Amino acid sequence: MKTHIKVGLICAVMLLLLQSCGSTRLVSSWTAPGTAEQHFDKVLVVGLMGSKDRMLRENVEKIIVQHLRNKGINAGSAFEEYGPKTFEGKNETSAVKELRDKGYDGAITVALLDKKKERNYNPGGVGFYPMPYPYRFWGYYNHMYGRIYEPGYYTVTNSFMLEASLYDLKNDKLLYSAQTRSVNPASPQSLASEFSSKIFENMSKSRVIK
Repeated sequence: MKTHIKVGLICAVMLLLLQSCGSTRLVSSWTAPGTAEQHFDKVLVVGLMGSKDRMLRENVEKIIVQHLRNKGINAGSAFEEYGPKTFEGKNETSAVKELRDKGYDGAITVALLDKKKERNYNPGGVGFYPMPYPYRFWGYYNHMYGRIYEPGYYTVTNSFMLEASLYDLKNDKLLYSAQTRSVNPASPQSLASEFSSKIFENMSKSRVIK
């Protein structure tokens, strides 16, 4: 009986470890018709997130800026250049003019569309597991005891949905947009890194940025 309980606890720990490993997948993407390997001289990266997600915003902007620079594109972070409240108190005309005066001809926005935290209770080992039917009394009793009396455990799932959009500031046009879903990222930096990698991988396949 103790063996069944120990096995159940080991399985629970393994499940928790697996759930603690973050995973990011691309949910959807869209590219404007006629968009092919756009050239930009300078791109501003703007994170659209609340104050509670400041670390995520800083990391997202920083990592995307580095991605762009690795591609030979000059880029800047809105947080570093304008602070946490980018363009506050400015209208569209003054904000766009300021960007163009600074040489920006492109912009990438990253919006936190959804963030959820769920706590779920997982019962012990009760469930159906295909196995040879135990014809002996003790074999059946021992097997079912472990499945029924294994202690349950809680798991916490954190999920984030992010959206990236690429704009041509010269023509005031949306060129590209994509959404990702991330589950249990290890940290804001890890989430930002996984998100950025997925977005730029998809941009490359879509031939959006040269």
